Parts: sequence; structure tokens; C-alpha cells
Amino acid sequence: MNRARRDGLYLLLLGSLVFLLLGAALENAAPAALADFKGHYYPARCLLQHCDPYMEGEVLRIYRAEGGDHPSDTGKTRQIATRFEYPPTVFSLTVPFAMLPWGPAHILWITFTMGSLIFASFLIWNLGSSYAPILSGALVGFLLANSEVLIITGNAAGIAISLCVVAVWCFLRERFIPAGILCLAISLAVKPQCAGPVWLYFLLAGEVYRKRALQTLLAMVALSLPGVLWVWHVAPHWMRELHSNILAYSAHGGLSDPGLASTGAHGLGMVISLQSAISLFRDDSCIYNPISYLLCAPLLLLLVFVTLRSRPSQKRTWLALAAIAALSMLPVYHRQYDAKLLLLTVPACAMLWAEGGWIGRLALLVNSAALVLTGDIPWVIVLGLTSHLHLPATELTRQMLMAVQVIPAPLILLVTGIFYLWAYTRSCSAPALSQPQSSDA
Repeated sequence: MNRARRDGLYLLLLGSLVFLLLGAALENAAPAALADFKGHYYPARCLLQHCDPYMEGEVLRIYRAEGGDHPSDTGKTRQIATRFEYPPTVFSLTVPFAMLPWGPAHILWITFTMGSLIFASFLIWNLGSSYAPILSGALVGFLLANSEVLIITGNAAGIAISLCVVAVWCFLRERFIPAGILCLAISLAVKPQCAGPVWLYFLLAGEVYRKRALQTLLAMVALSLPGVLWVWHVAPHWMRELHSNILAYSAHGGLSDPGLASTGAHGLGMVISLQSAISLFRDDSCIYNPISYLLCAPLLLLLVFVTLRSRPSQKRTWLALAAIAALSMLPVYHRQYDAKLLLLTVPACAMLWAEGGWIGRLALLVNSAALVLTGDIPWVIVLGLTSHLHLPATELTRQMLMAVQVIPAPLILLVTGIFYLWAYTRSCSAPALSQPQSSDA
């Protein structure tokens, strides 16, 4: 290990240390810690007792019987814990945890989240260090140091995104392929909105990547089918109940409503899809949903077209995955912690930086801005400052403060996605290049 790689590794370890210590401290101090994990744990406990996990009343009964309902819990916390909005495929991951009492279950969940994200970050640094080890260490370490919300909430995105990143490393390095297939299969089962676009790229890229995608699909079906059949036996009307739960969350003023009236879309862990920014101008789902789809559809279709028309190479694959990581956040519901998928942009940024020139400098600028504007600590600072501003209580100041919160994250994701899509299209218009040699730039 040369000096540059050692320095890059030190930066990664520093970010890991901040993530572990600060995340554990905040999880212990948070008034409603692990609310999202409760939303997985208690429905799975309900299923283990042969009750309908999609009926809020059934889950609430289990929740209260097992001491989960604390006097300090708000209605929001109770709703997250008892109104289940995930497909039954997620039970392939959550049922093993639900077999344990709450104490060891939540400790194992936090440990798995921390360990898997740090491990995935190390693999990404390993890939980026072939081009620019110090830069890769700095970017990955910064992202890790700004991932505390995953520990505080216990959201499954931490595990799903980490497993997706591990699978990408396995497929591109062509090592531990069965493990990569299993990781991507679990990620698809838990968070299809995060892992699905990555899986689709491998399917469209052809050659050996298509084979890996099909193997992953078969593995996901094999893992998820027992849970789906179990749910169908216990709750024959689960699809209608799931649809009703999703509508309740996304209704005007609901927890998942991206609009200005939402009770859960703003603040730390905010919604970062384009709908949240567009709702600032017109808070109507009939307006902001179609506009979001119209803005994202041409970009995603171009990415699909270029992928189908070109042969995959490692450079093209990293540029495509970087574009996917940013653009996939925009058209459908995603929150701030889902942006940890930006780990997939680091090798592409390091690769462009190592090539030098203005494109490399622009890649670093765009990537750094994306990590800052979706990071936890910067938003803690911004939200703390804005809450202490003594401004006139007018409609204009309220809209200005809301604009400061809802516009930056979707905008930088859009800029990042467009930049890497342009770089990917540009790369595919030239003959495939071999992988660059290791650089200590």
C-alpha cells in the first residue's frame, strides 16, 4: 500500500468513526428512535402470530401487547409502527429479526446497518482508489460521516443500499458472484425503488451483466415467494390493504406527501424527489407528479437507449451507474437517507478526476455538492440556523424558508444526473477504453 492509498484509507476510517460514534449517541438521545425499524418489526411480529400485517388495528394490538407503545410516542411514531407500506417481499429480511425480542432485535438491526454500510463504503473506496485513492477516501468518508439518520430511524435503506453496492462490486470485479447475486436479490426484495434501477441497468447492458440480472431475479423470487404465499394465506386482501395504507401516507398533509402541507416530508430525513421542489410553486399532486415524470422521462429514456446501443466497459458502467444513482431519486418517492446510493458516483468521479482537465474538476465540484446537499450534518446546521432566524411572519418569508429547504437536494440530484448522463453518452460515442492504471493523483 503506497502513501496515497494509505491516506485515502485513513479518511475512510475517520468517516466510519464519526458515523459509528455520532450515530450511536444520537440514536440513544432521539425521542422517537428507530421508528422506521418498528414499522418493520411489529408487522413481522404480527405475521408470525398469523395476523394480518397490513391491518393497522391488528399490528397496533401486537404493538401495545409487547410494550412498544410508550407514553412519549406521538401519533406520527405510532402510525409509522403500525401502518405497513412495504410489499410482502420485505419479510424475507425482517421475519428473522422479528423472531427475537425487541432488545436483541433492534441491536442486531443497528449493527447490521452500520456494518453493511461501512463494508460497502470500503468496497467503493477500493474501486475508486484505482484512480484517485485520496479523493475517493475523502468523498466516501464524508458520506459515511453524514449518514446518522439511518441509525436514528433504523430505516431499511441502509441495509438495502449497502447490499446493492456490494453486489455491484462483485459483478464488476467478477469475484464472489453468488454472494453478489444474493445481496442484490435481498436489496430488490427490501427496497425495489433503490435497487431496481441498478438491476435494470445490468439487465439492459447485455453480455454477462444480463446473465447476472436474470440470476438475481430468480434468487429474489426464490427468497420472497415463501413470504408472499404466507401473507396471501393470512391476509387474502393484502394488496387492497397495502394500497389503502400507501394512499393514507401520501394523502394531502400525510407523512409521505411531498407537498408543503406534509407532516413528515420536511426537516431531517426530508423527501428529495422532484415533487417536493415543484410543490413549492403549486401544491397539487395533479400538477407536480406529471411535471416530475415529464422532466425525468427523457433523461431516463436516453440512458436506456445509449445502454442498449453500446457495449459495456468498466468506464461506461461506472458513468451509467453514477447517472442512475442520482436520476432514480427524482421521479418517485425517496427520502434523504436513500441518497446514500450516491456511493455509486464515487468511482466515476475518481475516474474523471484522474483523467484530468475541466471535466474532472467539474465532476469533483458536482459530486461534492451532491454529498453536501444530501448529507445529514449540513442539514442539521441549516435547519438549526433557519429555526433561530427572527424574520417577519409573512407569507413571503415562509415561502423563502421553505424554498431553502426543499429545492437544493432535488436540484443537485438533477444536476448530478444530467452531468453523468452527458459523460456516459459522450463515452459511448467513442470506442470502449480499457481500465486506466492505478493513479495517485
